[in-house]
Amino acid sequence: MSPPLKKTADAAALQGGRGPRRRLHPAWTVAAVAFLALVGAAGFRAAPGVLMVPLQQEFGWSTTVLSAAVSINLVLFGLTAPFAAALMERFGIRAVTATALVLIGTGSALTVLVNQSWQILLTWGLLIGLGTGSMALVFAATIANTWFTKSRGLVIGILTAGSAAGQLVFLPFIALLAQDPGWRQASLLIAAGALAVVPLVLKFLKNSPADVGVLPYGAAPADAETQEAAPVQDSGPRANAAVRALQVLRRASKVRTFWALAAGFAICGATTNGLIGTHFIPSAHDHGMPETTAAGLLAVVGIFDIAGTIASGWLTDRFNPRVLLAVYYQFRGIGLLVLPLLLNAEVQPSMIVFVVIYGLDWVATVPPTAAICRETFGADGSVVFGWVFAAHQLGAAAAAIAAGALRDATGHYTYAWFGAAAMCTIAAVISATIRRHHSPREAEPATT
Repeated sequence: MSPPLKKTADAAALQGGRGPRRRLHPAWTVAAVAFLALVGAAGFRAAPGVLMVPLQQEFGWSTTVLSAAVSINLVLFGLTAPFAAALMERFGIRAVTATALVLIGTGSALTVLVNQSWQILLTWGLLIGLGTGSMALVFAATIANTWFTKSRGLVIGILTAGSAAGQLVFLPFIALLAQDPGWRQASLLIAAGALAVVPLVLKFLKNSPADVGVLPYGAAPADAETQEAAPVQDSGPRANAAVRALQVLRRASKVRTFWALAAGFAICGATTNGLIGTHFIPSAHDHGMPETTAAGLLAVVGIFDIAGTIASGWLTDRFNPRVLLAVYYQFRGIGLLVLPLLLNAEVQPSMIVFVVIYGLDWVATVPPTAAICRETFGADGSVVFGWVFAAHQLGAAAAAIAAGALRDATGHYTYAWFGAAAMCTIAAVISATIRRHHSPREAEPATT
């Protein structure tokens, strides 16, 4: 081992849990900044459900039109993710993250100028969709896989909770601003939240442990020369990001596990971002509940989402992620099945129980899904998770527009809730039957 590498390994031994700790490992600083970036990017996640009714009242646009804008956003949110993962390998995590936050801020700020329905498709759909897609949950997987050797599940859980924290921070304020002085001020708040994080990202979000002369957190010194490092070392610094993403998709598409994860995650997206995230507040409004009250309930979902996702990350490090996924999906299905009975003008105790359970389960699926991607696909795991997340957002987009069309056609959302409950049962069965791979090295796409 060369002297510089030995020095790096010795430092990593002290900082990665192998000896007395003299200072915080840089991986935790990176994770903290990544968490704040996800909080800043999550502002728009809280917006459509709150702003839909005010926009309808001012412009007379139908639920279907506004749902289409959300669907475009969700599709781009998903399809951008695998390419964003590859771009992070090519240009670095910091540059891609800062650019994504600027896109979100610009799209949110320009929304205040819209007066035609096609313009909301451009701002909500195109600009914010590209920005949020580059800051999708694959960002959390990339940070965890690049900077951490141990506690990856826990780190992914914490970072995923950043999106929930963003919802928790922004949602009540967006709801209040949408009421008075109006939805335009709420849009400006989202823009400010995204742009405020950019300086922190540029200053503190390092691209890899090598940038600061350490090994990933938890890496053993003996593994310094053989450790599976960040995917950038596999793809090469000059690799074309689009080609890399498509090559990974071609390899992953030959593995049945990929299609099982994609199917389950599509249902996950349909029942979270697509349905509850977009249509819970309008549905509660249909039952006479004030929008601010319904927004407060979604904020409570965000609170328990933080706890549930971090707990799911901890569990993923210790238990079979396939079993966890099956349990999560089935509990979610039961909640959606009873939701039509709980909606009322007044908040009943049963609704609080639903909100708590649904919050704990909201994105608890992310750590076990990312873990299976890493286990099955090794160094390609982050980009594969990007494609699986694309399926998540395609499911969300389909549910968002389908539920809006059902609302316009029937005057209520009941069929949407029941259909989503049935899909969750399907996802639970699919997840429970996913094959187990003993290590990334043993996963052979051509023969699996």
